[in-house]
Amino acid sequence: MSDSSALAISLFSELLVADQLLRARLTKELPNKMEISHFSVLNQLARGGEKSPAQLARSFHVTRGAMTNTLSKLEIAGYVHIRPDWDDARRKMVSISPAGRTARDAALAAITPMIDAVMADLGEEKLRAAIPVLRELRGRLETP
Repeated sequence: MSDSSALAISLFSELLVADQLLRARLTKELPNKMEISHFSVLNQLARGGEKSPAQLARSFHVTRGAMTNTLSKLEIAGYVHIRPDWDDARRKMVSISPAGRTARDAALAAITPMIDAVMADLGEEKLRAAIPVLRELRGRLETP
């Protein structure tokens, strides 16, 4: 195995373990048994406005079925409104409800102290240096 292959494997291993640990920590901090996928969808709708289920599935790199499942749970909880698309009756549009915005804000308040503490330990300089590399890696992984 070449040195560059070993380096890449080491990087991917660190990313996978960091992802697993971050998901565990976030799940522990999220209120009312909220799942990370629920928070992520609510957060995107709160920041980006109304989206179709297909748009949400693409942005999270999940199947439409998986997104439909998440949206169904959010709708049952009263966190999203799902309506027909007035321009194309075959599609639906999803928006965050007032209760969803409240739940998203509560979740954000619950996870922010943990995130801030972990990130403060790393330091702002390291964080700013890591973001472009991770963004470029994501971009390369998105295009096969």
